[in-house]
Amino acid sequence: MGKTFLGLDYGEARVGLALADDDSKIAFPRGKLQAKPRPKLLADLRAFCKEESVSCIVVGLPLDMRGGEGDAARKVRVFAQELSDTTALPIELWDERLTTVQAQASLAASGVNAKKSKAKIDEAAAVAILQSWIDRRPTGKAAR
Repeated sequence: MGKTFLGLDYGEARVGLALADDDSKIAFPRGKLQAKPRPKLLADLRAFCKEESVSCIVVGLPLDMRGGEGDAARKVRVFAQELSDTTALPIELWDERLTTVQAQASLAASGVNAKKSKAKIDEAAAVAILQSWIDRRPTGKAAR
């Protein structure tokens, strides 16, 4: 059986989730969690990772258009470290520039109306982050 990967789109209010495995190489949405309170979020993610046998977590890193890091990226780095400490799983930070735009376009193309897309954008962004990571990952190599 292949490895299972969890993709996260971390936000101040919600965290979108996506899953994929080595066998299918296709990311699919798995809902969202409330970002606060942080201890509950971390506990929920730890339980989710155990339940789904996750072997690696990919967290979207919000870089600016020049590739620099601002406050949002620093917050994600802190969250990623807390998540690593909580789950004992490897964490990969992945450039998430334009994933929200990509997620909105994907939802629109699939016929999801604007009102419903707002409710699904977090998990769609998580799918975009994880799929991008999968597509650029060398085949046959274990996740770091």
